[in-house]
Amino acid sequence: MNNIIIIRKATREDCPRLMELIHGLADYEKAPHEVTVSISHFEQSGFGSNPVWWAFVSELNSRICGFALYYIRYSTWKGQRIYLEDIYVEPEMRRKGIGRMLFETVLNEGKKGNFSGMMWQVLDWNEPAISFYKKYETKFDEEWINCSLDFPQ
Repeated sequence: MNNIIIIRKATREDCPRLMELIHGLADYEKAPHEVTVSISHFEQSGFGSNPVWWAFVSELNSRICGFALYYIRYSTWKGQRIYLEDIYVEPEMRRKGIGRMLFETVLNEGKKGNFSGMMWQVLDWNEPAISFYKKYETKFDEEWINCSLDFPQ
């Protein structure tokens, strides 16, 4: 075993493993019941004829141990920006620089794509993540309230 961490673009074949990690993230965020997307919808949304998300995965010894999933959003004030939907590394693989590698890969993707910036959310109790993001001179917005609506299926 060479213990070299590889960061690469996600492929359709990664989707089942990505869904496992998404469930791990939901458990960590104390919301396991919130994951309702089907594997077929997830795959189609990322690898169908009109993808709406992209992702990078981290691999150690050919096993995916983390991911960063993002999409493009449009701001009428700032133009196109990357929205980092999720970044997650398995608990046993943390503190090895994998999260930093994934985060910086998405940052670099945004810079290469000439986007105006990147946005994401972090739970107010997730101190390890907040401390991590502070290293990047992140602006934390105390003013805006998140809103959402679910459509009946």
